[in-house]
Amino acid sequence: MSNSQAEQELELLKYPIGKFAAVENRTAEAREASIVILKQLADELRAAVEPLTAEQRNTPYRPDGWTVIQVVHHLADTGMYAYLRFKRGLTEEAPQISSYRQDLWAEQSDYADEPAESSLQLVELLNRRYATLLTSLKPADFDRIFVSAGLGTMTLDAALQRYIWHSRHHIAQITALIQRSGW
Repeated sequence: MSNSQAEQELELLKYPIGKFAAVENRTAEAREASIVILKQLADELRAAVEPLTAEQRNTPYRPDGWTVIQVVHHLADTGMYAYLRFKRGLTEEAPQISSYRQDLWAEQSDYADEPAESSLQLVELLNRRYATLLTSLKPADFDRIFVSAGLGTMTLDAALQRYIWHSRHHIAQITALIQRSGW
């Protein structure tokens, strides 16, 4: 296998649904569809993870990648972070949002020692609150912005799209591992 083929395969393992690209000027119907998807994400994650054994959950989704359990806990952490960024964007004028060291968070004891169920429940409840908030917004609210140290200036509409992409991206990493492994 050539280096470029190996790099392409690694890229596919890292980004099984492709890299994020926000859609500009979305309609109210597109946002409503996003809310429906948001409500389903926790069930999609649970369906992928729940049948796995402890050994399978401790398997990296790719070489040098996080384990399934680390990905599950990461989704709970980034969900909380995304929700708080969104709320700050709703309630402050272009707030400055700091980044955080996701790689170091994944090495903490709660990622290794806490069962997946705690993060599965957290994602479920958080997404339910997020959806409740989103259904109450006016179209102009989605044009509000925040400024992220890691992502730059982002509208709340793009932030919602990114959150959904991020969740699906990691769920796809888990399901691709399951398919490759024949579990």
